[in-house]
Amino acid sequence: MKAFLSSISIVSLFVCSVAWARAAEPAAGDDAPDFSLVGSDGKTYSLADFKDKQAIVVAWFPKAFTGGCTKECKSFREQGKAIRAFDVAYFTASCDPADKNKDFAKSLELDYPILSDESTDVAKAYGVFNADRGAPFRWTFYIGKDGKILHIDKEVKTESHGKDVAAKLEELGVAKKKN
Repeated sequence: MKAFLSSISIVSLFVCSVAWARAAEPAAGDDAPDFSLVGSDGKTYSLADFKDKQAIVVAWFPKAFTGGCTKECKSFREQGKAIRAFDVAYFTASCDPADKNKDFAKSLELDYPILSDESTDVAKAYGVFNADRGAPFRWTFYIGKDGKILHIDKEVKTESHGKDVAAKLEELGVAKKKN
């Protein structure tokens, strides 16, 4: 009986810890977790840089130089004009080292920066880090000028993601740039 009660306690502790981890995951309406990350262009970008100035899109991907991530980043490049029609700063992001993301961006001739979170601290704060795989989930965060999360896309389609981002910005009512 004692072993049974001990097993129940361990299971209860596990269930509570899983529930707490999920509860800590940010949701639409929450303040976006702060970040300060180096981009593939060598500049450091932080959430505070855009507060009260521009909306932000951060599209997390698992690993540079892989098939799906290549398709996703190319889609962002190919749809850059449609995305830049909005008053938005946009990035892709991974937990790869900055040098690897720099090489990846260069190989794809990207016209936007890839953010590097080698420590995984920011990915964990955003709830995207998958410890089992050692890489982030493919989730995209839409953050308003006020720093609040407008939407989280957890069903990213790599080949059409750039087009999908532009459509979601329209749907969310993100302001268009003034000519």
